[in-house]
Amino acid sequence: MNTLQQKATEYSGVKSEDSFAIDSVNLYEKLGHQTFVNLSTNFYNRVYDDEEEWFRSIFANSDKEAAIQNQYEFFVQRLGGPQLFSQRRGHPALIARHRPFPVTHQAAERWLHHMQNALDNTEGIDAESKTKMMNYFRHTAFFLVAGNEMLNQ
Repeated sequence: MNTLQQKATEYSGVKSEDSFAIDSVNLYEKLGHQTFVNLSTNFYNRVYDDEEEWFRSIFANSDKEAAIQNQYEFFVQRLGGPQLFSQRRGHPALIARHRPFPVTHQAAERWLHHMQNALDNTEGIDAESKTKMMNYFRHTAFFLVAGNEMLNQ
């Protein structure tokens, strides 16, 4: 039986060790708090303006400002900063929190498309940090896909 991490590696093409390379440096200290606010704002502006109705509809019942806050607080926490997300919302529990949404391969790829564009268009993120972050995001997106598949079996 494949673990969720093995499935995430299979689906994403990113090895677990490449995904967790984000832990080799404190990206929060390196990039600063505002960078994560800017990244999340940039990302969700793209998501809410997506030309694909099927993708936009995933977020239709979510408040954009709350989504931005949730994401940047999670990123800050996961990438070496204060535990903002957990203090406000409890344990991240990514699979459970994404359970109401259609976390499919197609949705993961669309999410990653917007995240790559947001990374590329957010000032203050160097190439090495972008690579580490994108490997983490890609692996994690497909970890959520695997978790969704497991829950739907």
